[in-house]
Amino acid sequence: MGADSNLCVLHADVVTPSDVDLPPHSLPLTFFDVKWLRGPPVQRLFLYRLQDHHHHGNVQQLLSDLRASLSKALNLFYPLAGHVRLAPDTNRYELFYQPGDGVSFTVAEYDADVGDLASDGPVQVAMLAPLVPSLPKGRAVLALQATVLLGGRGVALGVTMHHTAGDDASSTHLLHTWAALCNGAVEMPPPPVLDHTLVADPRGLYDIYCQGMPSGGNEMEFVTSSVSSVPDDQLVATFTLPQEVLTAIKEALAGEATRHGAPPRRCSSTLAAYTFIWSCYYRAKKDQEQGHAKTTHFLFSVDHRARLKPPLPATYFGNCSIPAIAVTRHDELTAAGTGGLFAAFTAIANALEEVVSEGYPERWDGCGKRVMEAAKAGMMFVVGSPRFRVYDVDFGFGRPAKVVAVSGAMPGAMPVADARNGDGGVEVGLTFSAGGMEHFQRCFSDAMHAIGM
Repeated sequence: MGADSNLCVLHADVVTPSDVDLPPHSLPLTFFDVKWLRGPPVQRLFLYRLQDHHHHGNVQQLLSDLRASLSKALNLFYPLAGHVRLAPDTNRYELFYQPGDGVSFTVAEYDADVGDLASDGPVQVAMLAPLVPSLPKGRAVLALQATVLLGGRGVALGVTMHHTAGDDASSTHLLHTWAALCNGAVEMPPPPVLDHTLVADPRGLYDIYCQGMPSGGNEMEFVTSSVSSVPDDQLVATFTLPQEVLTAIKEALAGEATRHGAPPRRCSSTLAAYTFIWSCYYRAKKDQEQGHAKTTHFLFSVDHRARLKPPLPATYFGNCSIPAIAVTRHDELTAAGTGGLFAAFTAIANALEEVVSEGYPERWDGCGKRVMEAAKAGMMFVVGSPRFRVYDVDFGFGRPAKVVAVSGAMPGAMPVADARNGDGGVEVGLTFSAGGMEHFQRCFSDAMHAIGM
């Protein structure tokens, strides 16, 4: 791939926890974790602009500081320095750490300007892919890459974490802790809770989710990258929904509810963003669909830390989310005016109510099957959440100019984050071919006009 030739790896080593007295530790995987064993890793890219005073010596010090603070952060998150294996003499998977284990840390240079890469786009996904590392072989769960961009005017930090080790709440907890250690913050994030025995499994979901897994754990290998092969015409662009737009969406939905004689329902800013983008996305695809009666699906994760009985601590490290799947018809989703918005919101709100309902855990055994059925029928799926505050990950050289969920840079994915200006808006990344991107941009503009913006 052409972009790979612009990358020059300077050195690659392993960063170990700075506490040499950490004992070996086994973290048993829960049923929330094992369902991700066969999936690809989550790969995020943080792009930072450097000020003019960051000459070569300062950049080298910056990279050294990143490495040293990572070593300290791993004292708290040391299971991430280990690897997944079958526990000895069992058929249960665990995340195992032993002294000497560490995290792959690559330093590179890249012949690309930070301003071009951090543009709202469209940007070639192939230009971003070399900046996120692959996981090492051997079922490692974390790899990092710090890349100096053209002329030292920027730094790209690529973070690759296997979903088996933790969800987005967990991975961003690590990042906020690492950044606080690097920038010398007075107040540190709370430490992670690493006790997986807090997750009860009375329904035997672990065994259900492990069906079809290799019987020999050492024969299983992780998918090490989500972007090992990317078409050159695949483009990613960022669409920001400021607070005033989110308010306009909510007002349009309230108006539609009144016209339908339906009681008003609570609509958060996140649900408003989901609603608007899902409707826009399928309006852009409408000309390519064959039948107007066909249904489509929208998948988003719902954190269950506070919903388990007993609830888990907010800082629990691992996976603890359940998929919510909204479903509606194409013709309803793409209805003129704000009718499509109302159909999207109604389906999403129904899905959320279902997944947090008292009796829904009885259906958790079928989650995987329902996701596969939705994917086969056609779905859009959310990556990330505004609540993870990715634009607050400041290592001491400023807030990110751009954060890209590179593993979510694929058709049908909807990466979401807090808006970088901190105004309470929502930032959405979408991926299309060049022609598809132009069509979506027109539909996005039309939808903005429909809500009076």
